[in-house]
Amino acid sequence: MSRNNDSVESPVYNIPVTSETGLTLDDHTFDPNFIFKPSNNVLFNFYVKDIDEAYQFIKSNNIAIVKEIERIGNFAYFNFQDPDGNVLMICNG
Repeated sequence: MSRNNDSVESPVYNIPVTSETGLTLDDHTFDPNFIFKPSNNVLFNFYVKDIDEAYQFIKSNNIAIVKEIERIGNFAYFNFQDPDGNVLMICNG
């Protein structure tokens, strides 16, 4: 499937990815009935190679950590809040 990203107008932002799956962010500017409610559940995660380095980066930038690093074998993750209060995850895959 081919997409023409030049034809997408605000408030939507497409984040390019290297496979068929994409990510679209929508701020609902054109929906007068939209009421924003931050999610307390993880919306999506970011993959990192070094979970401890990512944790220190988040912490050093005073970003709220809502779940400390949990390690399960070689897998580790932690959750933090974005500026809108949504919970996101960082994991080492």
